[in-house]
Amino acid sequence: MALEAPYRSIPDMFLKRVAATPNGQAFAVPNADDTGMVWHTWGQVGDQAKAIAAGLRDLGIGLEDRVSILSGTRYEWLLVDIAIMLAGGATTTVYPTTEPEDAGYIIANSGSKVLVAENAKQALKISGMDTSVTHVVLIDGPADAGATPPQVTLAELAERGARTLRERPTLVEDVVAGIGPEHLATLIYTSGTTGRPKGVRLLHRSWVWQGVAQEGLGLFSATDLHYLWLPLSHSFGKSLICGIIHVGTPTYVDGRVDKLVDMLSVVRPTLMCAAPRIFEKVYNRAVTTALAGGGAKAKIFQWAVATGKQKVALEQAGRSMPAGLKLKYAVAERLVFAKLQARLGGRISILVSGSAPLSREISEFFAAANLPILEGYGLTESSAANFVNRPESLKIGTVGLAIGDLECKIDTDGEILLRGTPIMEGYHNLPKDTAEAFTEDGFLRTGDIGQLDANGLLSVTDRKKDLVKTSGGKYIAPSAIEGMFKAVCPYTSQVVVIGQSRNFVTMLVSLDEDAIAAWAAGNGLAGKSYAEVCAAPETQAMVEGYVKALNEKLNRWETIKKFAILPRDLSIEAGEITPSMKIKRRSVETNFADEINRMYEGSLAQI
Repeated sequence: MALEAPYRSIPDMFLKRVAATPNGQAFAVPNADDTGMVWHTWGQVGDQAKAIAAGLRDLGIGLEDRVSILSGTRYEWLLVDIAIMLAGGATTTVYPTTEPEDAGYIIANSGSKVLVAENAKQALKISGMDTSVTHVVLIDGPADAGATPPQVTLAELAERGARTLRERPTLVEDVVAGIGPEHLATLIYTSGTTGRPKGVRLLHRSWVWQGVAQEGLGLFSATDLHYLWLPLSHSFGKSLICGIIHVGTPTYVDGRVDKLVDMLSVVRPTLMCAAPRIFEKVYNRAVTTALAGGGAKAKIFQWAVATGKQKVALEQAGRSMPAGLKLKYAVAERLVFAKLQARLGGRISILVSGSAPLSREISEFFAAANLPILEGYGLTESSAANFVNRPESLKIGTVGLAIGDLECKIDTDGEILLRGTPIMEGYHNLPKDTAEAFTEDGFLRTGDIGQLDANGLLSVTDRKKDLVKTSGGKYIAPSAIEGMFKAVCPYTSQVVVIGQSRNFVTMLVSLDEDAIAAWAAGNGLAGKSYAEVCAAPETQAMVEGYVKALNEKLNRWETIKKFAILPRDLSIEAGEITPSMKIKRRSVETNFADEINRMYEGSLAQI
């Protein structure tokens, strides 16, 4: 059955939300000392966004004109994004960690007329570059009167817009009436695990479809409290905004990842979405803390996890727990899992993982702790949310069922194909790439390999281009092995499996700095630097033990014959991971070519 959205555009959806619940809680920000929250109602958000929108109209922004946002996740990001669309424009997103060359490329390639930058440092990224930008708006700090292009602060822009609205009070509503489902809403550039980023053209119809489709999933409600920390420059964050506006879910907005754990206990959310890396870090902390305690503490933890996994196995099989197991699980929850639940604020009922694969073992661990993670799947090219597990029918190892009326089929080579309203119009100014992205019958080629079962549940195996074929002709799915190792070794940060055209498989490992420091202190390496700990024989021996444990779970041709512990973690700055935490394999293999070649010394597969 076709999914009908009762809105013409995102700004139409937003104005209807403001009209329906003007006094309802919309977005919260941390207070001055991080001890509480300060709330903005939908009516207040509406007034603020309209003023900025009128200011943007004064700067010359019209229908489908692009405005770039170069900022971290914060309340002002949301305000500006909404305001751009209320003005008829389309938002182009740029990660604050993006290097000047790439930031300049995105802003220029998009044809953005206005750049909204978090501060003067971010604004400098387009200094001396040839772009279409006529004005720069600064969220923080004073405007530079002598800057080129000319600068204005966000507060000044809002004041200017407020004056315009006093003269033309229906300006924004008149503009919104002229925005239709077929107009451009966002130009989001793929983070690009290879090559130059491509601008994905997503129309208003795609995003309002997202908002309405998400309501039927049982994930959002108007009584929830949502913790939004995800990069809003990423399509995952944008899709959540659409669900929030449609449903009216109160949302705390705070992009400070280093404050996430501390603020969870202050905010006490019921709902949080995250990339797998966040769940991996929580898992690492829980396991390493228990192991460091040793003796009875470690045994109780291991017993509790085993008990929890028995419960999960029965739930996954559709069977109920016997009375004895219920009693054991209640004890496990009181002794162990309640502490983990408290670390996440104590009220979490929904956790959603997206943007990269989540390992089955870590998913089972959280489900054992009564914190089930609903894994989902989607692409920027398909407005981010396409499949997700439902709270009442979590199936670990899958990304759940399609949302809304999205169509999915599997190509003859295993590639996942998608068709429907949330699919992009195409790549910006790239007709050849756009044509190659679709099948003859209009399905988007996702580039992912997967399987659909008889119930419509999708399992994603790996990226098509990431599949490794050894010199022996065997295919290997690196991300599956990498996820397994992260679950086996709680000291892991990142893992990269190597084996393309090689005669055996190897692995690069970077260690979690916090977790390995605690381990080092108890293993004769206290006071050593991170690089020294990584190079120490004791650390090599510890990781080797976990590699052996991993190999017991793998087919013979997949087993890791050698590994190298990297002297530092992978980073966005070095171009090794994307801001959404996907590994850029080619960059990693280039940057650590010496380590890789040492593992293949004397091998016919060395290149």
